[in-house]
Amino acid sequence: MATAAVSPAYAHAGEASKSGLWSWLTTVDHKRIGALYMYTALAWFAIGGTEAVIMRAQLQGPNGRLVSAEVFNQLFTMHGTTMIFLVVMPLSAAFFNFLIPLQIGARDVAFPRLNAFSYWVYLFGSLFMNTSWLVGMAPNGGWFGYTPLTTLPYSPGLNIDFWMLGLQILGVSSLAAAFNFITTIINMRAPGMNLMRMPMFTWMAFVVQFLLVLAFPVITIALVFLQFDRFFGTNFYNTVSAGADPLLWQHLFWIFGHPEVYILILPAFGLVSEILPTFSRKPIFGYPVMVYSGILIAFLGFGVWAHHMFAVGMGPIADSVFSMTTMLIAIPTGVKIFNWIFTMWGGNLRFTVAMKFAITLVALFTIGGISGVMHASPPADLQQTDTYFIVAHFHYVLVAGSLMGLWGGIYYYYPKITGRMLSERLGNWHFWITFIGVNLTFMPMHWSGLYGMPRRIYTYDAGQGWDIFNLMSSIGAYIQALAGFLFAYNIFWSRKNGEIAGDNPWDAPSLEWSIPSPPPEYNFAVIPQVTSRYPLWDITHPERTIDVPHSRHGDERNDLTMGGKHVGAFHDHMSAGTPEGGLNPNAKQASSKVSIKTAEELGIPLPYPTIKPLFVALFMTLMFASLLLIHKDMLREAVIGIIVFASAMTAFLYAWLTSPLEPQHVAVNH
Repeated sequence: MATAAVSPAYAHAGEASKSGLWSWLTTVDHKRIGALYMYTALAWFAIGGTEAVIMRAQLQGPNGRLVSAEVFNQLFTMHGTTMIFLVVMPLSAAFFNFLIPLQIGARDVAFPRLNAFSYWVYLFGSLFMNTSWLVGMAPNGGWFGYTPLTTLPYSPGLNIDFWMLGLQILGVSSLAAAFNFITTIINMRAPGMNLMRMPMFTWMAFVVQFLLVLAFPVITIALVFLQFDRFFGTNFYNTVSAGADPLLWQHLFWIFGHPEVYILILPAFGLVSEILPTFSRKPIFGYPVMVYSGILIAFLGFGVWAHHMFAVGMGPIADSVFSMTTMLIAIPTGVKIFNWIFTMWGGNLRFTVAMKFAITLVALFTIGGISGVMHASPPADLQQTDTYFIVAHFHYVLVAGSLMGLWGGIYYYYPKITGRMLSERLGNWHFWITFIGVNLTFMPMHWSGLYGMPRRIYTYDAGQGWDIFNLMSSIGAYIQALAGFLFAYNIFWSRKNGEIAGDNPWDAPSLEWSIPSPPPEYNFAVIPQVTSRYPLWDITHPERTIDVPHSRHGDERNDLTMGGKHVGAFHDHMSAGTPEGGLNPNAKQASSKVSIKTAEELGIPLPYPTIKPLFVALFMTLMFASLLLIHKDMLREAVIGIIVFASAMTAFLYAWLTSPLEPQHVAVNH
């Protein structure tokens, strides 16, 4: 029976010398860029969480006076925008960057400089949008920006301009990354890594990139229409003038907005599909169906947008069509839920912190999914729309769903990213406090919504039946804040003091766990040859993969080919990455025992670090920012700014495109 050919692991020399600020500003290493995404997104999570806590303090009791109505509008707009575009999406991008090349057996992404550019655009775009707080003009029209309220007659300040331009900048980042990862997955898989051997996380990431490519141009069109209405007096949405169509914005926004839900949740689904098999100690149940269900979710996701618009009067035919498509999309989602349950069923479960977060996603996302199916009925939706029942629903999807999966992914992959284990003791405290806080915050919102509490109100009178539910939700928010402090402490404490992880502390089955932790800059000393879906389990636990399809290469399941050389049976006494060529995924301290070889010694060309993507992203952001001057009747200054910054961007882009990517490859015999 066949096995997987896994490359020998080598330590990376000279990594310590690449730790200065300049090395981070110029890096094109996908792993470092993934780390930048993760830490930046966690910083914005702290800010978005603070905005939420202030809102809950305002609504803790009747007639709250902590903030004004205008500040509350800014808070809920920036909270939603921050959590969706600056936290959940970038946290997913962190895992895309770090894991995709490692899981498919590649040394890097297809376009390393474009990868760096994507991060810097995200950073500068997020800073631009939040600069609005410093000038007292934070966006105030909701994260959905409904027109005509966001048109110039109703929102005359710069508030909406910051939001509108910021989202366009962030869209550039998302699209650049999406094209990069699509190219990487299609073209850079290791020999034998066919599509049906890819890990589930890479599959869900692959699906998400197509969602990004297809959905983000729609919101870009909607934002450009709004920009022309606000800056140049056109008439796409403005109902003050004849001929506009305010519902056009809703259609365009939700054609993007509902696929965006799956852009947010599918990466968490992929992480859960990595965690559950590892800690159930058995392959995932129904792998092909899990893949096809993810593809079907993405396809159907473009056909359900108007269930957000049942209250606008589309008519019975449109309501019926979108009601049916909304119920239909619950089927592939339900398939995933049952497959995860069957993966755990009969398994030898190990309840790590990552496993607990993964199981919690399965349970709590089901609650959010069931309330979503309720909204497939137009009569029920008419009663619940724009109430706190909807707030409860989408927070059970995005917090109890997406974020639970992402927290689990951080606990699972932090050892591979940093070489250190997160504290399981602190992690358990983080998990249980988060679990209590999330449910205490969002479960009562179902009842406050059913009692008629509208969304987006900044205060309310006593005696309407909402008091106790709002108090419970606010206490839950404070508990979540405590959990966030514990998580942050665990992250920073473990970075220096955590237990040394070794190559594969979880006894996981996929390729990323066959190399040192943290991985060398070149990932694999020799590109692995893959003959199974679970290459490491083929070596260490062949009984687990007895029913997994394998190629016909090789006669013995536990034979191993390393760097093209047959080394015979696997020997437990060999440390991972020993000079003899052995690979022991069970070696706990493997990273400290491996041979020291640099990329140069191995003859592996690596992309040159460069500052150029940073400056291209910076000047592009400043070019967009110059458009703010148009709103202030400073057209000449705006044009000058656009020309100056566009010229600078073009100059750095030209330098980027005409400079060599990497040194000439020199073949070295291994």
